[in-house]
Amino acid sequence: MVIKEDALKEPTALLSEDDMDQESIRQAITDLLTAVGENPEREGLRRTPDRVARMYGELLEGYRQDPNELVNDALFEVKYDEMVLVHDIEFYSLCEHHMLPFLGRAHVAYLPRNKVLGLSKIPRIVDMFARRLQVQERMTRQIAECIDELLNPLGVAVVIEGLHLCATMRGVKKQDARMTTSAMLGAFRNSLATREEFLANIARGSNPIL
Repeated sequence: MVIKEDALKEPTALLSEDDMDQESIRQAITDLLTAVGENPEREGLRRTPDRVARMYGELLEGYRQDPNELVNDALFEVKYDEMVLVHDIEFYSLCEHHMLPFLGRAHVAYLPRNKVLGLSKIPRIVDMFARRLQVQERMTRQIAECIDELLNPLGVAVVIEGLHLCATMRGVKKQDARMTTSAMLGAFRNSLATREEFLANIARGSNPIL
């Protein structure tokens, strides 16, 4: 399956382990430490470039994940057409504008068309798109479109609530600001009652981000 590009032009090509140049990352971090006036050779920083390079390999592993391989054989034929909802899926991502973290919770629902997805796969799909350089708006849409293409359900709904460190650590420095984004496809967009049922369920059961 190829995830289609949305209006925000996210590249869709999968990257391999070899596409991440660990040595260049180490050198860049060494240069950064020097540029801010630090000594990369002092004891506390000597291994920092290597740690950061390995960290980015983990934080950005979503570029190297294939939705088909991730889902594997966890699609099941089931005669069920009522809402399936997984809420309070925690995620951690990196804002592509400042490369600072944003974190929060995702709420994902779909209306099956005689086919359901294994429970653990929905959080894995959320993580696949979160572990990239992202903006929350794009990530919300990507999750919805991925599930829509995998399952061909009657509808998909995704709501994401995020806390962005680029707005709390720097810039406006607003500690309590939260961002909410949504994507509604199929029945969730066309039916007010279905959409309100979804929103009522997540309002009733969701936990605060922090």
